[in-house]
Amino acid sequence: MNPVIILGSGLAGYNVAKELRKLDKETPLTVITADSGSFYSKPMLSNALAGKKPPAAIALNSPEQMATQLNATVRAKTRVTAINPAAHAVSIGNETLDYSKLVLALGADQIRLPIAGDAADAVITVNDLDDYGRFHALLEGRKNILIIGAGLIGSEFANDLVVAGHHVDVIDLAAQPLGRLLPPEGGALLQQKLAALGVVWHFSTGTKSVDRDGSTLKVTLDNGATLQADIVLSAVGLKPRTDIARAAGLTVNRGIVVNRSLQTSDADIYALGDCMEIEGLVMPYVMPIIHSARALGATLGGKLTAVSFPAMPVMVKTPACPTIVSPPAPGAAGEWKVEQSEGGIKSLFVDASGKLLGFALNGAATAERAKLLPQLPAVLA
Repeated sequence: MNPVIILGSGLAGYNVAKELRKLDKETPLTVITADSGSFYSKPMLSNALAGKKPPAAIALNSPEQMATQLNATVRAKTRVTAINPAAHAVSIGNETLDYSKLVLALGADQIRLPIAGDAADAVITVNDLDDYGRFHALLEGRKNILIIGAGLIGSEFANDLVVAGHHVDVIDLAAQPLGRLLPPEGGALLQQKLAALGVVWHFSTGTKSVDRDGSTLKVTLDNGATLQADIVLSAVGLKPRTDIARAAGLTVNRGIVVNRSLQTSDADIYALGDCMEIEGLVMPYVMPIIHSARALGATLGGKLTAVSFPAMPVMVKTPACPTIVSPPAPGAAGEWKVEQSEGGIKSLFVDASGKLLGFALNGAATAERAKLLPQLPAVLA
């Protein structure tokens, strides 16, 4: 019997394997991953420094331990080079592996901006545990860190790095942090709280070039200002990994397109997590992965299960300004109603009839999450 093959060992890949094993202990299972194969929570990467967590402390299980737990073969540091749907096979260079079902849990890549300068190649990203290990090593003895991007990951890293004792500059084209998630009032509070810790913000401008300047880096902004940094970290967003799926003839849009059973355009290939697109939605967050893994695990175990997504608030890991966001659906008609109180801001996105479609809670207002959550519509019912 050919195995179920899962490509990817992040939260999506390993959680599908765990869910399958709850129902089926014996079907051959192989996990193939280009990284180390350790099991860890990727969201921990942007808040581990203040807690003085080295890379080894983030990994919860080794690939060998995961193989034992899952009764599976785990092939780490192994890159699949092609998928052949007609032959039900994947290629690893000249090696061919047959599958019964194939799961694409490929994740996403950090977007790389077109930056000029002789040190553009020195701009780093942190997208997995191996990246974090390199970043952690680079930080030794280096004080000034410049972050490109004030979105979710950029803001989390800014909080983490400044608490860990670094000087942090953050650059963003938007006029505030979390510009796509927070109304101006919530963004202003987050900006203020992190500035109080020492984060220096540079808004409404982009990064033009990064050049070597002795032992440091000179960063030139679009507005003409220059900044000095020891390390430049880019955190401007994620792009689903779709190349191998596209080359295999699968339907791809922004992500790998799946139906409500997480099935791609090929009946025996599925996708979930950061690489997938479902009903026009790409959702690079933890909770959609958990719901998807449960549904797909059941389907692979013999019980066809459609995925549904309730409202899934995102907790932004910025302890200086606790923030929880459940954004309205893209294109939703409505407006933000903002209430400011001592220690917090409650922002409610409501439609013309007053129905709650989303919220953003900052500071003390995060205590209202449980009360507001049942009022929100499901993302996919």
